[in-house]
Amino acid sequence: MYNKKKERIYITELIVDPPISYPMYYTVSSAMKENEMLIDTLCAIHLSDFERHQVPDSASAIFKSLGFGAFPIFKEQYAIGNFGGKLMYLDSAGWKSLTVTQDLFDLNHWLI
Repeated sequence: MYNKKKERIYITELIVDPPISYPMYYTVSSAMKENEMLIDTLCAIHLSDFERHQVPDSASAIFKSLGFGAFPIFKEQYAIGNFGGKLMYLDSAGWKSLTVTQDLFDLNHWLI
């Protein structure tokens, strides 16, 4: 089976002297590296600039934003994606499954 090449998005390539530099990079597919919505979300996280984001009024608003191809932010530090019906968060090693905890159901932890 053909493995798609993984690439790194370095935060220092997106933001000069980012206030939040951890993680320093994210491992994503070539297509995701070019996704402007993901890049904007990562920049917002690393700049702590959430002016364009809002707390959702319902869980359906989160899934609606995912349906539009946006990447909601969880706990002001994780970009969340929906892949094959699974919610996943992005860390330096790539996309990981989002563990279901009580915090996941608190809408105050989400930004869309």
